[in-house]
Amino acid sequence: MTAVSWQASKTETPARVASWRSMDAVTRGAKDEWLALFAEDAVVEDPVGPSMFDAEGKGHHGKEAISAFWDLAIANVERFEFAVHDSFAAGSECANVGVISAFLPGGARVDTEGVFVYHVGEDGLIRSMRAFWETERALATLRTP
Repeated sequence: MTAVSWQASKTETPARVASWRSMDAVTRGAKDEWLALFAEDAVVEDPVGPSMFDAEGKGHHGKEAISAFWDLAIANVERFEFAVHDSFAAGSECANVGVISAFLPGGARVDTEGVFVYHVGEDGLIRSMRAFWETERALATLRTP
């Protein structure tokens, strides 16, 4: 499997293009490139609501907080693979349906099924990224060597 498997509509919309670029940057560990995709006042909710990454469930607001989210949730993963099964674009947003596979140190793997919603501004920068997934369901997929 390639790092991003796209089985959904390939019709280019600004939000869909931003989502492709975001996933690609994550798979390559390109933090600065990923951060450059976001507007200064962007919000990341991954997952939406309280979680191990956001105890209050209010999201990560602004590039500094989004950078800290990367350090907490993304930087410690050895490799990511994205499988997008469907994508619905409307207006300045798109909702991608799929699975994110995280390969952790020591050979463990977690597959997170969810809906990942991107909203972009007229400049094509991401204004918000909201990930709808359930911690318990993701942890139930944990596989260790």
